[in-house]
Amino acid sequence: MTITNENCVVGIEYEVKQAGTTEVVDSNKGAEPLEFIIGKGQIIPGLENALVGMAQGESGDIMVSAADAYGDINPEAMQTLPIEQFDGVDLVEGMTLFGQGEGGQQVQVTVRSFDEKEVNIDFNHPLAGKDLMFSVMVVTAREATADEISSGQIGGPAESGGSCGTGCGCH
Repeated sequence: MTITNENCVVGIEYEVKQAGTTEVVDSNKGAEPLEFIIGKGQIIPGLENALVGMAQGESGDIMVSAADAYGDINPEAMQTLPIEQFDGVDLVEGMTLFGQGEGGQQVQVTVRSFDEKEVNIDFNHPLAGKDLMFSVMVVTAREATADEISSGQIGGPAESGGSCGTGCGCH
């Protein structure tokens, strides 16, 4: 089946590198395919748009610009906090910390710098501002069921015993 621009359940195997480098920043090769529903915004838009028109069994390299991946770096997403808020943490520049946002959701920050009084943290995604090169293979492609379309979850709503297919314990 050829992937259309919405309501297709797609499973891909992928490897991603920052464009122009050889370091793999993420991959699911050798693991379960990443499954999602086209048109539901479940993956970065540049990759989703590039998959439209591909078919099951097809593979290719897809360049995704920063704007269509994790966005450009937002200078307003950087904060300076008192070092006391990090008591008990052995700070290292570049380290990733996880905390709780205002709405109770988990947030990820990167420590940019610190001194004896303050810590400069960055709320931007670690891949923000970076163009990405994906090597993908379309493992599966099929029409979504009515339940999948309405719930946005592969396998249907979690209440009916369905699963999003990621082992994440659907929420």
